[in-house]
Amino acid sequence: MASYLGSKASNVRGVISFVVILLTTGWLISIKSAESRTTTKFHQPESNCRKHSALITEYGGVGDGVTSNTKAFRSAVYDLSRVARHGGAQLIVPPGKWLTGSFNLTSHFTLYLDKDAVLLASQDESEWPALPPLPSYGKGRDAPAGRFASLIFGTNLTDVVITGANGTIDGQGSYWWKKFKKGELNLTRPYLIEIMFSHHVQIFNLTIKNSPSWNVHPVYCRNVIVQGLTILAPTDSPNTDGIDPDSCKNVRIEDCFIVSGDDCIAVKSGWDEYGIRFGRPTKHLLIRRITCISPDSATIALGSEMSGGIKDVRAEDITAIDTESGVRIKTSPGRGGYVKDIFVRRMNLQTMKYVFWITGNYGSHPDKLYDPKALPVIKNINYRNVVAKNVTMAANLDGIEGDKFTGICISNVNISLAKKAKKLQWNCTDVEGVTGDVSPPACALLPEKNADCPFPQDRLSIEDVPLKVCPPFRTTQYRV
Repeated sequence: MASYLGSKASNVRGVISFVVILLTTGWLISIKSAESRTTTKFHQPESNCRKHSALITEYGGVGDGVTSNTKAFRSAVYDLSRVARHGGAQLIVPPGKWLTGSFNLTSHFTLYLDKDAVLLASQDESEWPALPPLPSYGKGRDAPAGRFASLIFGTNLTDVVITGANGTIDGQGSYWWKKFKKGELNLTRPYLIEIMFSHHVQIFNLTIKNSPSWNVHPVYCRNVIVQGLTILAPTDSPNTDGIDPDSCKNVRIEDCFIVSGDDCIAVKSGWDEYGIRFGRPTKHLLIRRITCISPDSATIALGSEMSGGIKDVRAEDITAIDTESGVRIKTSPGRGGYVKDIFVRRMNLQTMKYVFWITGNYGSHPDKLYDPKALPVIKNINYRNVVAKNVTMAANLDGIEGDKFTGICISNVNISLAKKAKKLQWNCTDVEGVTGDVSPPACALLPEKNADCPFPQDRLSIEDVPLKVCPPFRTTQYRV
């Protein structure tokens, strides 16, 4: 399965159409001192571009793939943070291989990776600060003590952008995958991008690969856009989720191509008693035009950490190839919370184990302190306009005894079976709902009622938020 990585990576641009960034002309570059450092000031019509800009080389950065640039990145962000409130600041990473450990971002700030720029994540653990567990999780996922800071990290930020001319962030994850598989970790592996307690976050036009664990993790954020990402990991790499919106509000994820060892998109909101107590849901989430390859996981997963609740998720124009399932709901007694008002339409699936999958006995608890009587509410789950080919099993829908999952609606679905398909195509327990025009016919708990499952007609506010794009940068014009 890992062979997909090489074959698909070379054809990424042919598989998915990324956002076309309209370039403007007539811009000037002038250089002036700002707070005793040399920065580059851009003058041009767009009001959403940064006033102050600097190259990582101005802070001693060396793009040879060997020299550590952790100090350079930390110094650059600190220095630019002092002028960022006066028109915004931008740190430009020019072509080269820039080895670095974890560093923090600041508000009103853009990190820009130029074409052929590669951020290489350090494999020296001393360059990764330790952080306490997330409050909605209570424990680290790999080890209870806590977690390593992410490569690109930020908390309590306003207006932060991570982008580029399709530059690359390479997590060099093999070091971490080996330690995880051997049980040698004392802290949870780092993610590549994690932004916490922040608003107006944009991450777009990048290639991200080989993450130690999750790739992109906005958590406790609002007004988030993730767009035009190519995310690549070997399909046998552990927990390399693509994009994980977690206890976030108003999120747009679109035009991404993901090859993963875990769920391509995993929607979360906290783990058992910790997530229930923290009580922050993920809601008003739009996912569209996503292509996923993940033979052992879901295209879109809701949960399993969903104890703060997941509500109003809209997914459309979803493509999956050789992936375990389409949209999967994962929960368990002890989770509490809810997954409700989920709307999915226009899925095109090829070579799948399941098309529809709901798991009510997922387990995987952080500790023994959870309340097994904290039962989740799963209701108003809608799927329409699905075409799936070479499928092993149409649906595996397991609710919880005494806690039925209700309001399931599935309509206009055509599933073509694999040569070695299961004899039982629809397995349904403790669920209620209806279907309409579904082939092969659904189980008795989801009777044919000529259903036409809904999809919201209103627009989410995040749909109308533009990307903060500026003219392309020519490194030959920078003073280095």
